[in-house]
Amino acid sequence: MEGDIILVAHTEGLNGLPQECKQTVDLTNGHSNHKPEMNGVGPGHAIIKEHTNGHSLHKPVPISALKQNGLLQSLAAGGDQPHTEEVNSEVERAREEWDALESIQPVLPEELTPSPLIPFNEALQHFQTTDLADFLKNIQPTIRRTGLAAITHFLFGPPRLHKELLEERDLVFAIAQCSLDNGQPVHMRVLQTIYKKLTGNRNDCPRLGPHWENVGFQGIDPATDLRGTGFLGLMHTLYLVMDPETLPLARDIYKLSQHPVQNFPFSVMSINMTRIALHALREEVLSKECNRRQQVVAVINDFYAATFLHLFQLWKNEQKTISDSGYVLKEVEIFAKKNPKQILRRLEAFLKERRTRIGHRASPDSLSHSNRSPSDRGSSLGTQGTKEGKEMNFTGVCELPAEMEGEARLI
Repeated sequence: MEGDIILVAHTEGLNGLPQECKQTVDLTNGHSNHKPEMNGVGPGHAIIKEHTNGHSLHKPVPISALKQNGLLQSLAAGGDQPHTEEVNSEVERAREEWDALESIQPVLPEELTPSPLIPFNEALQHFQTTDLADFLKNIQPTIRRTGLAAITHFLFGPPRLHKELLEERDLVFAIAQCSLDNGQPVHMRVLQTIYKKLTGNRNDCPRLGPHWENVGFQGIDPATDLRGTGFLGLMHTLYLVMDPETLPLARDIYKLSQHPVQNFPFSVMSINMTRIALHALREEVLSKECNRRQQVVAVINDFYAATFLHLFQLWKNEQKTISDSGYVLKEVEIFAKKNPKQILRRLEAFLKERRTRIGHRASPDSLSHSNRSPSDRGSSLGTQGTKEGKEMNFTGVCELPAEMEGEARLI
């Protein structure tokens, strides 16, 4: 019997799909010719059989002509829709990652250039030209006294601050309410300048990290230590490290803070000196000196530096350790507030002695600057602040509640 016998066997094909495997057996002349087929489709093309006179003719047909074939569509789709969706999502993710790689721009050499150091006057000018009105509403520039205490203070207390200095005084308290703002380039330059001047590092350091503990902050973020004094805490440290007169003092204090036994967190201690200076200004302890010099910023800067010098000498000479910090801070605060004139004179004598000892030489401009007393060194700064203060239009920079102006304690 001549002809084709179609044997159909169900097998599991690609992706677990059932397939019909047809074997065509030609029994011509007693020989069998097995030709496997899958749903009548051979590899690469389909086979259409026409029986003519007992013989089959095979005509190849392109697969594109069989787009309606259900099995082909399943195979082309992967045979499993959820799997297809998973593959598609992976492809899409890979494409997004590739696009992201293409969008990465190379770092240009100029972007690696360290940020320039910022002088104290430039940082101060930033706040003089910034709107701070929102914070002026929350400041407490003087202590509120009532009853007999108010009468006693009026009769026997320190003199009132001159009216022309009130705006400059309020600026100081407004800065003390500003927190560290990562979006302000001036803020970042102040932070970088302090780190570079203390450590001698020329390159910028990351905004967050354990390296800040090297200069005496309590954690990886300096902003967390500024809650008691706001940005004024950084401004005072900037003044200490950028004034050529006080920079050697700053380095001496920093060196002592690294002592294996007498160590202490330099920046946190500095913030405590700022807190003491703020309280002295609020309690009108510095009003007489401010009136005499006709400035506020320069006076509180020198008072801060003089108080830090007093703590440094006490800590070093009496071999204090971190366990004595609470007692020492209280002693320094009481002495500084009771003797503002004396503590300022000590700073002046200390700086003069240092100049004499090291044979300080400089250009005529810096020489005239260095020969002035602490009260005269900031006169131009205070005058500038007073003149510009009349034209300043204060509206807020950042927010720090007034009640946060408290004590910055050491760990």
